[in-house]
Amino acid sequence: MSKNLEHQFSMLVREIRKEYVGNGPKEISTRFVGSWAISEMKGNLTNVEKFMISSAKGKQMVHETRTKLVKQIYKRPEVVDKFEKLLDAKVERLFSDINIDEDIAMTVFVFDRNLENKQK
Repeated sequence: MSKNLEHQFSMLVREIRKEYVGNGPKEISTRFVGSWAISEMKGNLTNVEKFMISSAKGKQMVHETRTKLVKQIYKRPEVVDKFEKLLDAKVERLFSDINIDEDIAMTVFVFDRNLENKQK
């Protein structure tokens, strides 16, 4: 699959995060491997979240909230539809996590077919 399509996918992830979370990641890169679209995002936390993670309880709250929120966002039909239209493939499942200390999030989208070598 072309690097351009990976870039378009990354920009779509950023746009959706910005719309539903309030800010998008400062850096994002996506790679297609088989049926997986793997997005790595750096610089995700808001200023409020950065303040909150100064305590262990705050760190746990931010991690749980971020993880649950992201999974809920990607269950929205209008969000899923954008990814499926871009790649002409169906989203089957999603895995997401964030490392609060490093402010790095990873989301793995699993599609119904191989994304590599697809031309668009």
